[in-house]
Amino acid sequence: MGRILHIGVGNFARAHLAEYTADAGGWRITGVSLRSAAVRDGLRAAGHKYALAVQGRGVRRIGVFDEVLVAPEDPGAVLARIADPEVAVITLTVTEKGYHLGGDGRLDLDDAAIVADLAGGAPRTVIGYLARGLAARRAPVTVLSCDNLAGNGARLGAAVAAFGEAAGLPPLGGFIGFPSAMVDRITPATTDALRAETGCPMAVATEPFREWVIEDAFAGPRPDWPGVQIVPDVAPYEMRKLRMLNGAHSLLAYAGTLAGHAHVHEAVGDADLRGRVDALMTQTAQTLPAEMQDAAAGYARALMQRFENPHLAHKLRQIAMDGSQKLPHRIVAPLRELVASGKDASALHAALEAWLGFCRAEVAAEQPLEDPRHEEITRLITAGAPDSALLGVIGAADLARD
Repeated sequence: MGRILHIGVGNFARAHLAEYTADAGGWRITGVSLRSAAVRDGLRAAGHKYALAVQGRGVRRIGVFDEVLVAPEDPGAVLARIADPEVAVITLTVTEKGYHLGGDGRLDLDDAAIVADLAGGAPRTVIGYLARGLAARRAPVTVLSCDNLAGNGARLGAAVAAFGEAAGLPPLGGFIGFPSAMVDRITPATTDALRAETGCPMAVATEPFREWVIEDAFAGPRPDWPGVQIVPDVAPYEMRKLRMLNGAHSLLAYAGTLAGHAHVHEAVGDADLRGRVDALMTQTAQTLPAEMQDAAAGYARALMQRFENPHLAHKLRQIAMDGSQKLPHRIVAPLRELVASGKDASALHAALEAWLGFCRAEVAAEQPLEDPRHEEITRLITAGAPDSALLGVIGAADLARD
């Protein structure tokens, strides 16, 4: 039986990685929570089983977790598990901000949490844990990011190496792989109604659709995950998903909230917003690799059907979180390419303007921004800064239309 160590045991991991692993059979997962003991306590109380409610397909019980470590309680146990030869795959879902990358996509060595980890003592960041744990490793392992980050494997590997060099750790062994991956399954926050319906406090709701594309760069054994595509290059799939699905989600999150909507299906039911999403996907499709452009229109139609699903009740504010980390990949990159080629980019400009409007509205309402750069954004808005200054936070000052 193989073992996976998964860092970040949130809803998405339990709806995606865990279900795939349950379907594969023969593998168990040790979870790691970097902060709270809530998931550990909830899963432990339920015998490490939870309800996965797949819309239209019913509820199934998932039981692939057999242990959850809480890093602040026992950091040594987490480091030992990372180095443990029994662990063949280390996966993580820590969101974009969990990588502590700067505007250039590299590890931000001036980030306060990274500085603290470099100073020694128990790590606090996933980068610190991985760098120190992998430095002690002697057996092959694959470290697989499951986050919405362009080139996630390469960026993660580079960040871990940069931390190790700054900390004076031994170089990583050549038996450690960092494949890139694209993951896709819409997974909203759990509601009290779902908990009551399933009788499971740890229940997770998700859609029937799921997709996982992984670069063929494993360093050792892996589960035979059914339906997973193992390909030489993930970038085309990754770009399609980040720019079309995630880009459209971000536009809906900010413009939809400003329009008074609470959920994705409500926002996409608004004729004006639907038109803006159609335009965004049409425009951004022109920036995709040629092999993806031919199928882009069909992909866009399928996305609209997923967005229209009222049963998911996907909250716009859940998507709106951490915009400074998401927009550079979802909106800024394709917008810059369209502008450089002289093509229409009005819908992507409108997406940036929706983010600006959302941030200003939140500050005006004295509503704390849920963003790792909230202090900087709030300070600029309070000072009456122009669009260009605010867009500078996401590396897009030159794209402002003041």
